[in-house]
Amino acid sequence: MSKVAVIYWSGTGNTEKMANAVVEGAKGKGAEVDCMTFDNFNGSIEGYDAVAFGCPAMGAEVLEESVVEPAFTALEAKLGGVKVGLFGSYGWGDGQWMRDWQDRVSAANGVLVQDGVMANNEPDDAALAECKALGENLA
Repeated sequence: MSKVAVIYWSGTGNTEKMANAVVEGAKGKGAEVDCMTFDNFNGSIEGYDAVAFGCPAMGAEVLEESVVEPAFTALEAKLGGVKVGLFGSYGWGDGQWMRDWQDRVSAANGVLVQDGVMANNEPDDAALAECKALGENLA
């Protein structure tokens, strides 16, 4: 059985809904899943076969700067060979924060299981289905 971590930050609840769909997808494929917010994350991804990170676009299409950015920066060196999925919501722009985030995972030799899942504001059924598929791909 694979072990998957779903680690996210959500300001309005939109990214939290997406995280729950990722969890549902991974559990549906038989994975053991730990879901936590970046605030409750201990900084270690050891022991996980795959990790999903969720964060909405903030400011000028960047990761949330006080919690997520420092935590993710600390993890980048540990992503080599790790299966990674990314997801998050946005309210403006065209998804540049997700493309930048994917580039960072690739530069760290992380293995993106699929393109990052984005939802414009509250995730609709299609976005939630994509999140569930992301969880399935990580499991």
